[in-house]
Amino acid sequence: MINAVPTPRQAPSDPVGPQFRLSSEPGEAAGVKGGRVGAARGKVVVGGGVAQVLVGAGVAASAVLLRAPYLAGESIRYALASAVLAGVGIASGQKLKLPRGVEWLWLAGVAALGLVLFNVALVRGSASAAPAALGVAVACVPPVLSLAGPLMERRRPSPRIVAAACLVTAGSVAVVGLGHTGIAGIGWALVVFACEVAFTLLAVPVLGRHRALGVSVHATWMGAVVFGALGLIFEGPGAFGHLQAGEWEALAYLALGTTVTAFLLWYSCVSHIGAARAGLLTGMAPVAAAVTGVILGGPTPSVSVVAGIAVVLAGLGVGFAR
Repeated sequence: MINAVPTPRQAPSDPVGPQFRLSSEPGEAAGVKGGRVGAARGKVVVGGGVAQVLVGAGVAASAVLLRAPYLAGESIRYALASAVLAGVGIASGQKLKLPRGVEWLWLAGVAALGLVLFNVALVRGSASAAPAALGVAVACVPPVLSLAGPLMERRRPSPRIVAAACLVTAGSVAVVGLGHTGIAGIGWALVVFACEVAFTLLAVPVLGRHRALGVSVHATWMGAVVFGALGLIFEGPGAFGHLQAGEWEALAYLALGTTVTAFLLWYSCVSHIGAARAGLLTGMAPVAAAVTGVILGGPTPSVSVVAGIAVVLAGLGVGFAR
């Protein structure tokens, strides 16, 4: 069983700063009192939403890389992101901590499942499943987080949050559509779903000590190493030199936007308001993807897409109402 995340406390020798627990009252940041609670809560909620918008908008950039040496490109993406994140730590005075004991397993799980297998499943799944099927897999994440998140914190799930998560999922499915797929496509969609859940839940036990920055740095350098090894084995050493200008631009967005910025905002959000409520914000990703598609010249959204967006927003309203 996973131990509860440490209560908000800073040891005298801890140079990183206050640690945050996943509060028994989601939205209450450790060390923040009175009127500052609402402001801090609002800030991290907006940050979590922005993270999912960046992820949704990154769909177009990811599509560009499908024509490139994919494994080599992902290795470069995560190596660049890890270097930038480490630079953020140095610039902000946050000292990164070396994982210890079982923390290595949690962080390796985030990297192996949430980064490597997730991205491989998206690529492999796109060859045997309609994009909508993979989108539905991601859309099913909020209800799981609304149940599993509180259980990991050793408290009962909130019926209101569970209901809100179901609304967000229903709206997200309407946005992406159902699509048609075979057995192989369903299998890859299930892998995508499991990896998306793991990306958040496996980070919960280590967010207290490593915070958003530490978890992001360790996950990205581990992901870069694994993708680099896979690239050398399956694409060859020359693959790293075959990236074109447009592909480098896509990598830059994915590294700086979808990885550096989104990871920091997302894990900060999870550490402050809990995985259950943070999970509701994943509904912003398909909405952002739909809007980005229109901006890039795609067709006007159908009535079902607009209705789905409205349902997602209703779910967010239910989940974050005080």
